[in-house]
Amino acid sequence: MKQAGFFDVDELLARLSGLGDQLEAFSRTVDFEAFRPDLEKALAYSDGSKDGRPPFDPVLMFKMEGSKNPL
Repeated sequence: MKQAGFFDVDELLARLSGLGDQLEAFSRTVDFEAFRPDLEKALAYSDGSKDGRPPFDPVLMFKMEGSKNPL
């Protein structure tokens, strides 16, 4: 089996979209930004005054966790 190339991911995502990707449909249906205030409060990120890598976006993390555990 050959190693996946740089553009293979784009082709795979295009093919999934054409087949009716359920995660895309879910994303169009649910307003994930409505969860942002609660997620930010629960995560209690620092104000960023200290050095270090900035935290991941809480809404992105929420979406990723949901995609691991579909209903």
